[in-house]
Amino acid sequence: MRLTKPTLFTNMPVTCEDRDLPGDLFGRLMREDPSTIKGAETLMLGEMLTLPQNFGNIFLGETFSSYISVHNDSNQVVKDILVKADLQTSSQRLNLSASNSAVAELKPECCIDDVIHHEVKEIGTHILVCAVSYTTQSGDKLYFRKFFKFQVRAYLTLLYYFLFLYEVFLEAQIQNITTSPMFMEKVSLEPSMMYNVTELNTVASGKECSESTFGKMLYLQPMDTRQYLYCLKPKPEFAEKAGVIKGVTVIGKLDIVWKTNLGERGRLQTSQLQRMAPGYGDVRLSLEFIPDTVNLEEPFDITCKITNCSERTMDLLLEMCNTRSVHWCGVSGRQLGKLSPSGSLAIPLKLLSSVQGLQSISGLRLTDTFLKRTYEYDDIAQVCVVCPYLSPES
Repeated sequence: MRLTKPTLFTNMPVTCEDRDLPGDLFGRLMREDPSTIKGAETLMLGEMLTLPQNFGNIFLGETFSSYISVHNDSNQVVKDILVKADLQTSSQRLNLSASNSAVAELKPECCIDDVIHHEVKEIGTHILVCAVSYTTQSGDKLYFRKFFKFQVRAYLTLLYYFLFLYEVFLEAQIQNITTSPMFMEKVSLEPSMMYNVTELNTVASGKECSESTFGKMLYLQPMDTRQYLYCLKPKPEFAEKAGVIKGVTVIGKLDIVWKTNLGERGRLQTSQLQRMAPGYGDVRLSLEFIPDTVNLEEPFDITCKITNCSERTMDLLLEMCNTRSVHWCGVSGRQLGKLSPSGSLAIPLKLLSSVQGLQSISGLRLTDTFLKRTYEYDDIAQVCVVCPYLSPES
């Protein structure tokens, strides 16, 4: 027998308007019904509990509990009784018996009881195999088995998306695909050893306190979806080694804990999420500093970081090419010197814009003089250019 918690009694309220023929008859009957909630008789959920009448549904991440009873229906004493409970899934067979030792004897009308628990981690058909072996008074060794089949369904669906910049942004979409609400106790991301994670699911509401972006209601109604956002940054020891985060990288794993109607706890932990890191080529150029807003036709400073992602030493030459709206200030074609593998170099640069609005910074070119290879960088970043002589309304 599966052990499940009771459910709230559901009734079907029947109502009518006061001017209809029954008048207040239906309302009076509902108020006198002991299963309804006083003052909220029209709600379908009552305040009484009902025991489960069938096996019910079991979902991935929940704990399957079952009560096993072996009863001696004969008038003889049996000996060496061994009860074994195995759970057969599509990929493995698990032993759920609390004890593997045999019971010395079992008298008539007596029983051996056992309660087993298992956290369900697979979807699909599960078979509980209960096997009993014993010895009769005449010395015969007998054996029998019983099979109990049940299906495990998914409680929620999980979709995730990656945005790969210098940081990794992970969006996880969780949807409740059942017919009952669920209480989201915890949704967290356990990062891999290469990253530090920051949760972006709260909004600062004061100096030291923050509120959830989902508000105070932590319930996820049937078929509702929530998006959880996380930002992962490479740890300093890995960020300095550009070649380490190439190719397929392990991001981490999501840990989701929820509770259902009467506090049944469920947990789902994903496998390690992997993402193909973008290729930066031999030379990676990133911005360390750029102002959000600059004045029209006034020079402003930025800081670029150049990283050697190859396995050879480079001798780099920096060239700056003006565009229609952005003009570089300084000497173009200057030598940056040699850059060893995985090495990086920070370069301060100055430029100005002759056009208002959101402008794209482009026109940097790096040349490796050893191999005569050129690397061009367009749309490095964007900056907002304003005129200081005009009012904000203009």
